[in-house]
Amino acid sequence: MNSAPNHGAVNGTEAVSAGSVVGHVQQMFGHVKLGNLVAGLSGGVASTLVLHPLDLVKIRFAVSDGLDLRPKYRGIMHCMRSVWVQEGFRGLYQGVTPNVWGAGASWGLYFLFYNAIKGYTKEGRETELSATEHLVSAAQAGILTLTLTNPIWVTKTRLVLQYSADPSSKRYKGMVDALVKIYRLEGVAGLYKGYVPGLFGTSHGALQFMAYEELKRDYNKYKKVPSEAKLSALEYITMAALSKIFAVVTTYPYQVVRARLQDQHNRYDGVVDVVRRTWRNEGAAGFYKGIIANVIRVTPACCITFVVYENVSRLLLR
Repeated sequence: MNSAPNHGAVNGTEAVSAGSVVGHVQQMFGHVKLGNLVAGLSGGVASTLVLHPLDLVKIRFAVSDGLDLRPKYRGIMHCMRSVWVQEGFRGLYQGVTPNVWGAGASWGLYFLFYNAIKGYTKEGRETELSATEHLVSAAQAGILTLTLTNPIWVTKTRLVLQYSADPSSKRYKGMVDALVKIYRLEGVAGLYKGYVPGLFGTSHGALQFMAYEELKRDYNKYKKVPSEAKLSALEYITMAALSKIFAVVTTYPYQVVRARLQDQHNRYDGVVDVVRRTWRNEGAAGFYKGIIANVIRVTPACCITFVVYENVSRLLLR
C-alpha cells in the first residue's frame, strides 16, 4: 500500500523535471536571434575571403614535421611565393570553399549560441555578467559549434595539404569529394579527427570572448557611458585585436596538435601520440610552428569579423 504513493511521487518528480527541462529550452530559444547568425556568418565569410592564403601558410607550417614529401619553406613570404610559382593564384586559395563554409558557419553559429546563452543567463537580472559567466557562455557556444562544424575543418585541412600542382594527382577534387571520400574510407571517425583537441580549443574562443566583453565593458565604464554603447570601428578593432592576441598566445599548441591529427600524410595514434612525438622530435618550439603566420592572419581576420558583426547585428537587431 505504501508503494503506490511512492511511485506516484517518483513519476510526479520525473514529470516536473521533464517539464522544467522543456521550460528551460523554451526560455533559451526565446533568446535565439537569427540576426546574430547572419551577422556572424557575414563577418566570418568576409575575413576568410580576404585572408585565406595566410591560413594556408599557417597550416603548412603547423604540420612541417620533417617528412620528405613536404615542401620546405624558409618563411611566410617564401611559402606564399613558392605556392604562387608552382600553382598560381588558385594555389593560394586551395581549401577556400570549406574554409568559407567553416568560418561562416562557425562564426554565425558561435554568435547565435553565445548570445542566446548569455541572454538566458542574464534573464531577470539587473547586474552585468561576470568574466567567469562570459567564459562559460562562450565555452558552451564553442562546444556546440565545433560539434556541428568539425567535418568541414577536416576537409579544409586535407585540401590545404595537397602539395601537387597537377590536379590529376590530387586525392581530393573539392570539398564535397573530400567529404565523401573521407566518410567512405574512414567513416564518421575520419570526419571527427581533431575533435578532442578542438574541444580544448573552445577555451580559445572562450578566452577571446571573455577578454573582448571585459575590455568593452571596462572601456565604456571609463568613458562613463552604458556598457552596451556602440563603439567606433577603430575601438572595435582595438578590442578585437587585443582579445585575439591574448587567446592565440594562450592556446596555440592545440591547433598544431589538431592539424597534425587531421593531416593525411602522417599517422598518429591520438592526441597523446602527437604531443609525445612532437615534443621528442621538435621540442617546445614544435607546438608553436606557424604561430607568426597565425597571428598575422587571425588578428586582422578577427578585427574584420567583429567590425562586420557589430555593424550588421545592430542593423538587423535594432
